[in-house]
Amino acid sequence: MIDKNQLPKGWEVKKLGEVCAFEYGKGLTKGNRNETGIYNVFGSNGIVGRHSQYLIKEPCIIIGRKGAAGEVHLSTSPCWPIDTTYFVRREDGIDLKFLFFQLKSLQLTSLDKSTAIPGLNRNDAYDKRFVFPPLPTQHAIVAKIEQLFSELDKGKEQLETARQQLKVYRQAVLKWAFEGKLTNTDVKEGELPEGWKWVKLGEVCKNVEYGSAAKSKEFGKVPVLRMGNIQKGRFDWSDLVYTNDEAEISKYSLYKNDVLFNRTNSPELVGKTAIYKGERPAIFAGYLIRINRIEEMIDGDFLNYFMNSELAKHYGNSVKTDGVNQSNINGQKLKSYPLPLPALSEQHRIVAEIESRLSVCDQMEATIAHSLGQAEALRQSVLKRAFEGKLV
Repeated sequence: MIDKNQLPKGWEVKKLGEVCAFEYGKGLTKGNRNETGIYNVFGSNGIVGRHSQYLIKEPCIIIGRKGAAGEVHLSTSPCWPIDTTYFVRREDGIDLKFLFFQLKSLQLTSLDKSTAIPGLNRNDAYDKRFVFPPLPTQHAIVAKIEQLFSELDKGKEQLETARQQLKVYRQAVLKWAFEGKLTNTDVKEGELPEGWKWVKLGEVCKNVEYGSAAKSKEFGKVPVLRMGNIQKGRFDWSDLVYTNDEAEISKYSLYKNDVLFNRTNSPELVGKTAIYKGERPAIFAGYLIRINRIEEMIDGDFLNYFMNSELAKHYGNSVKTDGVNQSNINGQKLKSYPLPLPALSEQHRIVAEIESRLSVCDQMEATIAHSLGQAEALRQSVLKRAFEGKLV
């Protein structure tokens, strides 16, 4: 609730419908939206293409009407808002950018009442109350918001850069590990350390085993792990399907330190691998392959880290079979993977060295994610203070 008595002198409280009108966008088929056009075409989510003509010449605000209902966008050049949107023209006595920031702060997405496709009724939006300062103050508020948002954007850009650098470092750690550089100080470039040898995966596993092809259920006794559950070398347990089939459970039950390989996925994700740590009873689905390793020869974590390294991914890319939007690496090709193999005791030391370094990466990534969340919260705080008259 807005307290008029706490507003600066000259500020008013108005309903949105008193200062602007939401006009309907106009339909434009997908065939008429192409990258060779001059003018941006806006849908509820933002720019959805380009067109040779414009619907509105002057700068305007576009608001999602259907789909991404309540999302707000600003166009500073001629554009074409399509029929899933409203658009708002510039009005006398109001700074268009000020209105844009106000609409962002009003959180129109919360007005959706639909049960199917999200929608925004403009009359509901018109009833929204907001503070309305004199035009010079609007200009000053816009300038201050843009200054603070620019500083926030720079901070976010630095955080995203740091996040990308951590990804590069993670792969560098794995590269050093399988070159022997984490446990040997005198390794010559391009050569394996003394006592290491190149082997094929098939030489250190008893067999490879395809997962269950049976249909899973939304609820059941035991989770069925699928390719989407493999995330960063571990299993994500947040999106599960289940089985009650005792024969399937008996045949495909997972055991601690089983390594599972994703044989079919998009070209960039095929071959991702995870290790099962016995978190809870589970079986595995048909797009995954269990590598039944010989435990006396190769450590499960060592194998898992290797299969997620660039060295393994490069080999996988050379043997995968590409189809329409999907690639495949079958069990026979999986057994052909070359890998550098030290003694089991050294494998354990390498795993410890890898995990020591990657745990630091995990902590830093968590800090970055927290900081990015704080940046978004600060953005909302800036808008809140701006429209309480506390920013200028």
